[in-house]
Amino acid sequence: MVLILLPPSEGKTPPVAGDPVDPASLWLPTLAGARRRVMSRLVALCRRTSARSVAETSQILGIGDGLRHELGRNAELPMAPAGPAAEVYTGVLYDALDPAGLTPEARDWVDRSAVVFSGLWGVVRLDDRIPAYRCSVGVTLPGSIGGLTAYWKKALTPALKPRETRGPILDLRSGAYAAMWSPPADGSATVRVLHERTVDGTPKRSIVSHFNKATKGRLVRDLAESGSTPETIDEVVGVLRDLKYRVEEQPAKAGHPRQLDVIVAEL
Repeated sequence: MVLILLPPSEGKTPPVAGDPVDPASLWLPTLAGARRRVMSRLVALCRRTSARSVAETSQILGIGDGLRHELGRNAELPMAPAGPAAEVYTGVLYDALDPAGLTPEARDWVDRSAVVFSGLWGVVRLDDRIPAYRCSVGVTLPGSIGGLTAYWKKALTPALKPRETRGPILDLRSGAYAAMWSPPADGSATVRVLHERTVDGTPKRSIVSHFNKATKGRLVRDLAESGSTPETIDEVVGVLRDLKYRVEEQPAKAGHPRQLDVIVAEL
Protein backbone atom coordinates (compact mmCIF):
# COMPACT_ATOMS: atom_id res chain seq x y z
CA MET A 1 0.00 0.00 0.00
CA VAL A 2 1.31 3.43 -0.95
CA LEU A 3 1.87 5.92 1.89
CA ILE A 4 1.06 9.52 0.96
CA LEU A 5 2.57 12.34 3.02
CA LEU A 6 0.47 15.52 3.15
CA PRO A 7 0.90 18.97 4.67
CA PRO A 8 -1.84 20.36 6.92
CA SER A 9 -3.82 23.48 6.04
CA GLU A 10 -3.67 26.82 7.78
CA GLY A 11 -7.46 27.04 7.60
CA LYS A 12 -9.34 24.65 9.86
CA THR A 13 -13.02 24.04 10.57
CA PRO A 14 -13.73 23.58 14.30
CA PRO A 15 -15.89 20.51 15.05
CA VAL A 16 -19.17 21.54 16.68
CA ALA A 17 -19.48 18.41 18.84
CA GLY A 18 -17.49 15.40 19.95
CA ASP A 19 -15.25 14.24 22.76
CA PRO A 20 -11.92 16.06 23.23
CA VAL A 21 -8.77 14.77 21.56
CA ASP A 22 -6.95 11.79 23.05
CA PRO A 23 -3.32 12.07 21.88
CA ALA A 24 -2.80 8.35 22.46
CA SER A 25 -5.67 7.49 20.08
CA LEU A 26 -4.00 9.16 17.10
CA TRP A 27 -1.83 7.27 14.61
CA LEU A 28 1.50 6.24 16.15
CA PRO A 29 0.40 6.29 19.83
CA THR A 30 4.05 6.25 20.90
CA LEU A 31 3.97 9.98 20.08
CA ALA A 32 1.32 10.64 22.74
CA GLY A 33 3.80 12.08 25.24
CA ALA A 34 5.40 14.35 22.66
CA ARG A 35 1.96 15.55 21.56
CA ARG A 36 0.87 16.28 25.12
CA ARG A 37 4.01 18.31 25.78
CA VAL A 38 3.47 20.51 22.74
CA MET A 39 -0.23 20.95 23.49
CA SER A 40 0.45 21.80 27.14
CA ARG A 41 3.05 24.42 26.20
CA LEU A 42 0.81 25.88 23.49
CA VAL A 43 -2.23 26.06 25.80
CA ALA A 44 -0.23 27.74 28.56
CA LEU A 45 1.13 30.26 26.08
CA CYS A 46 -2.32 31.12 24.74
CA ARG A 47 -3.98 31.42 28.16
CA ARG A 48 -1.93 34.48 29.08
CA THR A 49 -4.21 37.52 29.03
CA SER A 50 -2.16 40.70 29.54
CA ALA A 51 -1.91 42.92 26.46
CA ARG A 52 1.84 42.43 26.33
CA SER A 53 1.52 38.64 26.63
CA VAL A 54 -1.16 38.45 23.94
CA ALA A 55 0.99 40.49 21.57
CA GLU A 56 4.00 38.29 22.30
CA THR A 57 2.03 35.07 21.77
CA SER A 58 0.59 36.40 18.51
CA GLN A 59 4.10 37.15 17.29
CA ILE A 60 5.36 33.68 18.27
CA LEU A 61 2.50 31.98 16.42
CA GLY A 62 2.55 34.38 13.46
CA ILE A 63 -1.04 35.49 14.08
CA GLY A 64 -2.23 38.93 12.97
CA ASP A 65 -4.80 41.11 14.71
CA GLY A 66 -7.61 39.66 12.62
CA LEU A 67 -6.87 36.15 13.89
CA ARG A 68 -6.56 36.84 17.63
CA HIS A 69 -9.58 34.56 18.21
CA GLU A 70 -7.25 31.68 17.31
CA LEU A 71 -5.46 32.24 20.63
CA GLY A 72 -8.70 31.58 22.52
CA ARG A 73 -9.25 28.43 20.50
CA ASN A 74 -5.76 27.19 21.33
CA ALA A 75 -6.31 27.96 25.01
CA GLU A 76 -9.22 25.50 25.08
CA LEU A 77 -7.60 22.63 23.16
CA PRO A 78 -7.81 20.01 25.95
CA MET A 79 -11.59 20.51 26.20
CA ALA A 80 -12.43 21.39 22.60
CA PRO A 81 -14.61 19.05 20.48
CA ALA A 82 -12.59 16.83 18.17
CA GLY A 83 -13.58 15.50 14.76
CA PRO A 84 -11.97 13.62 11.85
CA ALA A 85 -8.89 15.42 10.56
CA ALA A 86 -10.35 15.14 7.05
CA GLU A 87 -13.16 17.46 8.19
CA VAL A 88 -10.97 19.80 10.25
CA TYR A 89 -8.38 20.59 7.57
CA THR A 90 -9.68 22.94 4.88
CA GLY A 91 -8.05 24.88 2.08
CA VAL A 92 -7.23 24.32 -1.57
CA LEU A 93 -5.65 20.85 -1.27
CA TYR A 94 -8.39 19.45 0.95
CA ASP A 95 -11.17 21.09 -1.06
CA ALA A 96 -9.80 19.35 -4.16
CA LEU A 97 -9.45 16.05 -2.30
CA ASP A 98 -13.03 16.42 -0.98
CA PRO A 99 -12.94 13.44 1.42
CA ALA A 100 -16.66 13.79 2.20
CA GLY A 101 -17.50 13.28 -1.48
CA LEU A 102 -15.59 10.02 -1.86
CA THR A 103 -17.24 6.63 -2.08
CA PRO A 104 -16.90 4.52 1.09
CA GLU A 105 -14.23 2.41 -0.62
CA ALA A 106 -12.22 5.44 -1.75
CA ARG A 107 -12.56 7.10 1.65
CA ASP A 108 -11.23 3.94 3.30
CA TRP A 109 -8.29 4.00 0.87
CA VAL A 110 -7.48 7.60 1.82
CA ASP A 111 -7.85 6.92 5.55
CA ARG A 112 -5.36 4.04 5.27
CA SER A 113 -2.92 5.62 2.82
CA ALA A 114 -2.69 9.35 3.59
CA VAL A 115 -1.09 10.94 6.65
CA VAL A 116 -0.86 14.61 7.56
CA PHE A 117 2.20 16.19 9.17
CA SER A 118 1.36 18.74 11.87
CA GLY A 119 3.20 21.20 14.07
CA LEU A 120 0.98 20.20 17.00
CA TRP A 121 0.36 16.46 16.53
CA GLY A 122 3.45 15.34 14.64
CA VAL A 123 1.58 13.17 12.15
CA VAL A 124 -2.04 11.94 11.98
CA ARG A 125 -4.28 9.95 9.69
CA LEU A 126 -7.29 11.63 8.11
CA ASP A 127 -9.72 9.63 10.26
CA ASP A 128 -7.95 10.60 13.50
CA ARG A 129 -10.09 12.89 15.66
CA ILE A 130 -8.51 16.28 16.39
CA PRO A 131 -9.73 19.77 17.34
CA ALA A 132 -9.06 22.88 15.26
CA TYR A 133 -5.82 24.60 16.26
CA ARG A 134 -3.28 27.19 15.17
CA CYS A 135 0.34 26.07 15.35
CA SER A 136 2.55 25.77 12.29
CA VAL A 137 5.71 23.69 12.33
CA GLY A 138 7.77 26.85 11.84
CA VAL A 139 6.88 28.02 15.36
CA THR A 140 9.46 28.10 18.15
CA LEU A 141 7.76 27.55 21.51
CA PRO A 142 9.38 29.02 24.63
CA GLY A 143 11.04 26.67 27.08
CA SER A 144 12.38 23.19 26.54
CA ILE A 145 10.42 22.42 23.37
CA GLY A 146 11.95 25.12 21.20
CA GLY A 147 11.68 24.86 17.42
CA LEU A 148 8.95 22.43 16.40
CA THR A 149 10.74 21.23 13.27
CA ALA A 150 13.69 19.91 15.29
CA TYR A 151 11.41 18.69 18.07
CA TRP A 152 9.31 16.56 15.74
CA LYS A 153 12.24 15.37 13.67
CA LYS A 154 13.71 13.87 16.83
CA ALA A 155 10.38 12.27 17.84
CA LEU A 156 9.30 11.05 14.40
CA THR A 157 12.55 9.39 13.36
CA PRO A 158 12.15 6.44 15.77
CA ALA A 159 8.34 6.41 15.49
CA LEU A 160 8.18 6.07 11.71
CA LYS A 161 9.79 2.67 11.59
CA PRO A 162 9.93 0.49 8.47
CA ARG A 163 6.83 -1.45 9.48
CA GLU A 164 4.86 1.83 9.50
CA THR A 165 6.23 2.99 6.16
CA ARG A 166 6.45 -0.18 4.08
CA GLY A 167 5.49 0.21 0.45
CA PRO A 168 6.12 3.17 -1.85
CA ILE A 169 6.05 6.64 -0.25
CA LEU A 170 4.73 9.63 -2.17
CA ASP A 171 5.77 12.89 -0.53
CA LEU A 172 3.40 15.80 -1.29
CA ARG A 173 4.47 17.98 1.66
CA SER A 174 5.62 21.58 1.46
CA GLY A 175 9.21 22.34 2.45
CA ALA A 176 8.57 23.26 6.08
CA TYR A 177 6.71 20.03 6.78
CA ALA A 178 9.06 17.92 4.68
CA ALA A 179 11.83 18.91 7.11
CA MET A 180 10.03 17.09 9.96
CA TRP A 181 10.94 13.64 8.63
CA SER A 182 12.86 12.32 5.64
CA PRO A 183 11.52 9.12 4.11
CA PRO A 184 14.04 6.48 3.05
CA ALA A 185 15.38 7.30 -0.40
CA ASP A 186 14.79 3.75 -1.57
CA GLY A 187 11.11 3.46 -2.44
CA SER A 188 10.07 7.11 -2.07
CA ALA A 189 9.47 10.08 -4.35
CA THR A 190 8.74 13.75 -3.89
CA VAL A 191 6.17 15.40 -6.13
CA ARG A 192 6.40 18.88 -7.61
CA VAL A 193 3.58 20.45 -9.63
CA LEU A 194 4.57 22.73 -12.49
CA HIS A 195 2.23 25.01 -14.42
CA GLU A 196 3.06 25.02 -18.12
CA ARG A 197 1.95 27.86 -20.34
CA THR A 198 3.09 29.17 -23.70
CA VAL A 199 4.63 32.65 -23.79
CA ASP A 200 5.49 34.09 -27.20
CA GLY A 201 5.42 30.60 -28.65
CA THR A 202 7.76 29.14 -26.03
CA PRO A 203 6.59 26.75 -23.28
CA LYS A 204 7.33 28.17 -19.82
CA ARG A 205 7.01 26.28 -16.54
CA SER A 206 6.62 27.69 -13.04
CA ILE A 207 5.53 26.65 -9.58
CA VAL A 208 2.21 28.28 -8.63
CA SER A 209 0.87 27.67 -5.13
CA HIS A 210 -2.80 27.31 -6.09
CA PHE A 211 -2.09 24.90 -8.95
CA ASN A 212 0.29 22.96 -6.72
CA LYS A 213 -2.19 22.45 -3.87
CA ALA A 214 -5.25 21.80 -6.03
CA THR A 215 -3.43 19.33 -8.26
CA LYS A 216 -2.05 17.41 -5.29
CA GLY A 217 -5.55 17.16 -3.80
CA ARG A 218 -6.99 15.90 -7.08
CA LEU A 219 -4.11 13.48 -7.50
CA VAL A 220 -4.80 11.85 -4.12
CA ARG A 221 -8.51 11.76 -4.87
CA ASP A 222 -7.95 10.08 -8.25
CA LEU A 223 -5.61 7.50 -6.72
CA ALA A 224 -8.20 6.74 -4.03
CA GLU A 225 -11.01 6.37 -6.55
CA SER A 226 -8.86 4.10 -8.71
CA GLY A 227 -8.42 1.73 -5.76
CA SER A 228 -4.88 1.01 -6.96
CA THR A 229 -2.38 -0.66 -4.67
CA PRO A 230 1.01 0.06 -6.27
CA GLU A 231 3.97 -1.68 -4.65
CA THR A 232 6.79 0.41 -6.14
CA ILE A 233 7.34 4.01 -7.23
CA ASP A 234 7.47 2.82 -10.83
CA GLU A 235 3.99 1.36 -10.37
CA VAL A 236 2.80 4.65 -8.81
CA VAL A 237 4.05 6.53 -11.87
CA GLY A 238 2.30 4.02 -14.12
CA VAL A 239 -1.00 4.45 -12.26
CA LEU A 240 -0.77 8.24 -12.46
CA ARG A 241 -0.09 8.11 -16.18
CA ASP A 242 -3.03 5.74 -16.62
CA LEU A 243 -5.09 8.39 -14.82
CA LYS A 244 -3.96 10.89 -17.50
CA TYR A 245 -1.44 12.77 -15.39
CA ARG A 246 1.60 14.05 -17.22
CA VAL A 247 4.48 12.85 -15.06
CA GLU A 248 8.16 13.50 -15.75
CA GLU A 249 11.03 12.24 -13.61
CA GLN A 250 13.98 14.52 -12.90
CA PRO A 251 17.48 13.46 -11.87
CA ALA A 252 17.79 13.09 -8.09
CA LYS A 253 20.87 13.36 -5.91
CA ALA A 254 22.34 10.09 -4.68
CA GLY A 255 20.71 9.06 -1.41
CA HIS A 256 17.66 11.25 -1.98
CA PRO A 257 14.08 10.30 -2.96
CA ARG A 258 13.18 10.27 -6.62
CA GLN A 259 11.82 13.55 -8.02
CA LEU A 260 8.55 13.50 -9.96
CA ASP A 261 7.16 16.52 -11.77
CA VAL A 262 3.44 16.66 -12.55
CA ILE A 263 2.86 19.09 -15.41
CA VAL A 264 -0.48 20.90 -15.62
CA ALA A 265 -1.80 23.46 -18.11
CA GLU A 266 -5.02 24.34 -16.28
CA LEU A 267 -6.98 23.43 -13.17
